[in-house]
Amino acid sequence: MTSVVENIRRKKKNLVKDLVGKLLWSLEKMTETYSAVPTTPFLDYDDFKWIDNLEDNWRSIHRELDGILSYNNLIPSFQDISEDQRSISKDDNWKTFFLYGFGYKAGENCSMCPETTKLIEQVPGMITAFFSILKPGKHIPEHRGVFKGIVRYHLGLKVPHPAKQCHIRVAGQDTFWEEGKSILFDDTYPHEVWNETDGMRVVLLMDVIHPLRFPGSVINKTIINLIKHTGYVQNARKNQEAWTRKFRQYREKRIRSEV
Repeated sequence: MTSVVENIRRKKKNLVKDLVGKLLWSLEKMTETYSAVPTTPFLDYDDFKWIDNLEDNWRSIHRELDGILSYNNLIPSFQDISEDQRSISKDDNWKTFFLYGFGYKAGENCSMCPETTKLIEQVPGMITAFFSILKPGKHIPEHRGVFKGIVRYHLGLKVPHPAKQCHIRVAGQDTFWEEGKSILFDDTYPHEVWNETDGMRVVLLMDVIHPLRFPGSVINKTIINLIKHTGYVQNARKNQEAWTRKFRQYREKRIRSEV
């Protein structure tokens, strides 16, 4: 009986997800019409003045990342936080350390990265920010985002060699990460990621609100606020909070053992 109920719930969840996805896709024309920047796969950094500040301070972010990576074995896989990611990642080779998730602040995580938190909170329209960690050999298959109302940003922090074997393809265009350098793209274009090296790749990943002219800007912010309260986001928030409790217990135990 339990399995039957679970199957019904799963089907309802998938149906809602499909309907929401179709609704968001239908709004893409609105975004394109009112966009204040070109709607190309890769975006021009000159349209996003805050990028310079992050690149100028990337070493400070890198230092705080090193502290986080000392807990590497405890950092959760992406799908353990955001369950929908299971469609593109089922192993333990894509890890995420969240600072913000769709407007919700992961306070304890942020307290471990005060300089990084200060920097990302200065970014206009930042709604999500986390360290995205790819282990050696990780491949993320082609997929696309469902919502054109945000743009995706990567700041290279740890890029293994050879760099060109650790790369991303967006709408058929390839590029690779460089430490201290940025990549900015529209994730509603099909994109795919490879780490074909023997090293770990880490970027600071952020989603920021797509710059739109009025009235598109108002509509977009309304949609973002609605998405924030969906089960998709709320479940991810609960998973993050559950992981935080376990992580806090581990850190407290570790501190006691060192005293």
